[in-house]
Amino acid sequence: MDSFPWLTVLIAAPSLGALIVWVGGGAVRRHARVIALVWSLAVLAAAVAMACQFDADGGVQFAERVEWIPSFGVSYAVGVGGIGLVLVLLSALLVPVVLLAAWREQSSPARQAHYAALVLVLETFMIAVFAARDVFFFYLVFEAMLIPVYFLIGSFGGGAGGAERVKAAKAAALKFLVYSLAGGLVMLAGVIAVWTEGPGGADGFMIDSLVGADWGSVQAERLIFLAFFVAFAVKAPMFPVHTWLPDAAQAARPGTSVLLVGVLDKVGTFGMVALCLPLFPDASRWAAPVVIVLAVVSIFWGAFLALAQRDILRMIAYTSVSHFGFIVLGVFAFTETAEVGSAFYMVNHGLSTGALFLAAGFLIARRGTQDMTEMGPGLQRTTPLLAGTFLVVGLSAIALPGLSTFVSEFMVLAGTYQRVPAAAVIAALGVIMAALYILIAYQKIFTGPVREDLAGTRDLGGRELWAVGPLIALMLLFGFIPSPATDVLRAPAAETVELVGAGVLAGADEEGDQP
Repeated sequence: MDSFPWLTVLIAAPSLGALIVWVGGGAVRRHARVIALVWSLAVLAAAVAMACQFDADGGVQFAERVEWIPSFGVSYAVGVGGIGLVLVLLSALLVPVVLLAAWREQSSPARQAHYAALVLVLETFMIAVFAARDVFFFYLVFEAMLIPVYFLIGSFGGGAGGAERVKAAKAAALKFLVYSLAGGLVMLAGVIAVWTEGPGGADGFMIDSLVGADWGSVQAERLIFLAFFVAFAVKAPMFPVHTWLPDAAQAARPGTSVLLVGVLDKVGTFGMVALCLPLFPDASRWAAPVVIVLAVVSIFWGAFLALAQRDILRMIAYTSVSHFGFIVLGVFAFTETAEVGSAFYMVNHGLSTGALFLAAGFLIARRGTQDMTEMGPGLQRTTPLLAGTFLVVGLSAIALPGLSTFVSEFMVLAGTYQRVPAAAVIAALGVIMAALYILIAYQKIFTGPVREDLAGTRDLGGRELWAVGPLIALMLLFGFIPSPATDVLRAPAAETVELVGAGVLAGADEEGDQP
């Protein structure tokens, strides 16, 4: 089984399923939801089967390479290390969850088929980007992801409301596209520079061959680093290039937001770990002080704006800006503990925030509004399962001990304290802000005397419990037994620290300057 092309199968299978759903006849379209769900579960099963063969100490595995454009050193090259593996698994898990949660969202079989096909196509790109081992191939998939997301937001968004909401969804989709394309254009300049300033040749874009490359000059390395980092910061999203996310999350369907925030935004932080740090270690140390400041600002900026929101989807989006601040902080702390915590945080954020968006979607479906002040109060009396679900996933978002996010957040702060104590202490205060925006939202919606018109509100059904249940189960599992994930992440974290973390954090080199 070592020679079996696991990653190629995982990349190609969702698109094949999307093609079947798209071009199938009337019978296929009528059962598009079932076909897409079963197909996505098969992809998940294949991803789990691959993961069971992964050696935690074996580096990049399941590698495949086919020369694509030999004259430019471009290859179809895939393989996964520990971080790539867990993010591939996260992608494969969230797709069937989203398809199940969105079971009744579309009004006709044609729209159901279109939505399901777009989600499956997006799954292809998500898996491919986390498996890419060629910089040019990574860039192509990075940009290709924009297409299905644009249509998922613009064509299927609108949330709770009429024509104005639909118009807002199209505007949010365009804003997402403009921000992402702008970041991608900057990254393209970096990709071109990798070829012109790097070693070139048949392996000119292979990530493994570029580690330790001579970029010609200090300034060249820094400029190429910035080209990649800016694109990843937009995707992450980091302050101050985060403003596309609240608009997109507010306008999109909750299921789309699960994939947008739960997986796609991880491409930004994954890119920082997989490309920026190993390829440009000196530039990473040089930029680290400013990046750490921006990460801490993101933590508080996202938290403050989350407190000010009435729209529940917009509030959750701003909480993600805050959480991504913790992830980036861990990436640029350059300690093994922080690196493991940051990578683990990517997974846990996908679980907790994905579940939070699902719970919000269940609320919106029942109340017909996204305004938290109009959803309640008193829903915990009529919908105890929904109230309990929202509370558990909300407590996970604020890193309650016993839930998985606590482990990753503690590791990020502890690892950061080893290198930058001041940043860790200040960032820890962000936990207080998180408790405020989650508990205040719960109070507005669920506590207090129940309104008369809410007395008949239905509680969660079996399909909805099956959608959110696996995410909560994993939060609890990793909260008490995190080792299945952290053991896989330790080897790549140690390698990153060896490449980057041995130097002075401020990046002081012969010139002694900073960004």
